[in-house]
Amino acid sequence: MPSIHPSAQVSPDCEIADSAEIGPYCVLTGRVRLADGVRLLSHVCLAGPVSIGAGTILYPFACIGFPGQDVKFKPGDKTAGVVVGQHGTIREHATIHAATNEHTPTTVGDRVFMMVNAHFGHDAQVGNGVTMVNDAAIGGHARLFDNVTMGGGAKVHQFCRVGRMAFMSGNCVVSTEVPPFCIAAEFNRVVGINLVGLRRAGVPREEIAVVRKAFARAIRPGPGKVEMLAILRELAAQSPLVAEMADFVAAAKRPITPGMGKPSRAMINFVQRSRRGNIDPATVADDEEEWS
Repeated sequence: MPSIHPSAQVSPDCEIADSAEIGPYCVLTGRVRLADGVRLLSHVCLAGPVSIGAGTILYPFACIGFPGQDVKFKPGDKTAGVVVGQHGTIREHATIHAATNEHTPTTVGDRVFMMVNAHFGHDAQVGNGVTMVNDAAIGGHARLFDNVTMGGGAKVHQFCRVGRMAFMSGNCVVSTEVPPFCIAAEFNRVVGINLVGLRRAGVPREEIAVVRKAFARAIRPGPGKVEMLAILRELAAQSPLVAEMADFVAAAKRPITPGMGKPSRAMINFVQRSRRGNIDPATVADDEEEWS
């Protein structure tokens, strides 16, 4: 029999695995399914239809399955609900909203780590191994591919996609699509390749070099989609990862997040001098006109 604290409220429609644990003051309404080893520590609220995969842990005040923040969706409308994968960690005050349709649930993959106050909007599709740091959020219908990392306070606009193994810096915001393996920063900018993630994943150095070349030629200059795709297709023969980037760009329905462009001559000179440790304030002041 599952372990259910006497203070918990569990609907008769729920399906609870024998090894699941439901802590104090949890509230489960509607069709909720908890697989083996699921733990609701306390004060967790689940509004079915919700399915939680094996081994996932939910911390106090996590809320899953409540209606999406969509004015077109009215209380009582039918929903496909939420499906959460296995071995995830959903920390305090994290929220996952139900789908606004009857056929495709809001879906969260395996081994997803949602830190405090993270949010998945209605109809979102989230891959495996995704990490969301405190206050990170994605809007409705957004999609995160596998192994995306979102820094604290990072935001993704509704209907946007973030490619596999991309990294979003803290407090950055995108209303465009972030290609796989890229680092997003500030507002709608990508600034480099996720080298740390690629190396940790065991990608060979030679293939990383091709990905960096693809970024430098196709993404950093910020060309149009047609030119970007042509360059990526050209390099795709040298790397499956670049082929993946090309497929992502080809499928994009929103603009691709642009790079920072080619650095100015003044910026290059400044970086070179800073590396040599011989920046003189008077020289920097003399360059003010060139920087402007």
